[in-house]
Amino acid sequence: MLIPSLALAGGVVLLYFGAEALVRGAIRLGQLLRISPIVIGLTVVSIGTSAPEFVVCVLAALRGSPDLVAGNILGSNLANLGLILGLAALVHPLEVRHRVVRREIPWMLLITLGTLPLLWNLQVGRLEGAILALALFLYLGFLVPAARTQGVEVLGDAAELLNRQIPVRGEVGAKVLFGPLALVLGGSLTLVLGGQGIVHGATVVAVEMGVSELVVGLSILAIGTSLPELATTVVAAARKEADLAVGNIIGSNIFNLTFVLGGTALIRPLEIPARIIRVEYPATLLMSILLLPLALTARRVGRREGAFLLVAYAGAWAWILSVR
Repeated sequence: MLIPSLALAGGVVLLYFGAEALVRGAIRLGQLLRISPIVIGLTVVSIGTSAPEFVVCVLAALRGSPDLVAGNILGSNLANLGLILGLAALVHPLEVRHRVVRREIPWMLLITLGTLPLLWNLQVGRLEGAILALALFLYLGFLVPAARTQGVEVLGDAAELLNRQIPVRGEVGAKVLFGPLALVLGGSLTLVLGGQGIVHGATVVAVEMGVSELVVGLSILAIGTSLPELATTVVAAARKEADLAVGNIIGSNIFNLTFVLGGTALIRPLEIPARIIRVEYPATLLMSILLLPLALTARRVGRREGAFLLVAYAGAWAWILSVR
């Protein structure tokens, strides 16, 4: 039990630092190549911060553990909405202003609802994966013009990370590109190594503890691969960047269902456990609906609402564990 647990914990650490290196290197490459910040933020950064979930899901699928895939994706979305957003609101009350962020919430609900027919036959094949990928392109095609219209350069993790970069001056040479490329390659390798450790450790721990891989995916894997979102959202809330905090969560959930689930299915078709339709999916959908008032009224998410989200998250877990 000790070695698998160490592999699991070490994998989470490697995933965190691998994603950080990948995102930083990719952002710097985008800046050096004069790519628009909004494009960097909504593509490179969003995909980079979803890389932990994607790597773990692909490796789990190739290993023949589809329950880990389903648990990781739905568990991450559940933790983002209940645990992470709830903690962020407790750190500092959130008041969403930008209409772009409020438009994202209906998109998240639409994509979440649209995922149900794709899961209904308990299989997510390459056709379903392609449909989810198409939904991602439609979402980005909608959001980029909307963000530019509202004067919002980037959403989610992008704002925080792009602000840390050094301005680009002069011509771009091979030596200048070497550093960012090394970060991208090193981060990618670290992600794969961390994903291998997590999948192996989680599988062994599940067997030895007598719990299902689905529960391990919903809990340990989901929270472990959500560390980038947790760090960014809590820091954004502490700095009173409510739009950044909420946009990070919403964007992450959209990418988990489209990029992660869709991309994994394109690589390796998945079989979904039947209880997902009855238990875990409804829990995630109900938690998503709780954010609908933000889209309709730009309502403030204060500490009371944050505590409610945490209680709702605990209630969702009580329901998940009570159903056999």
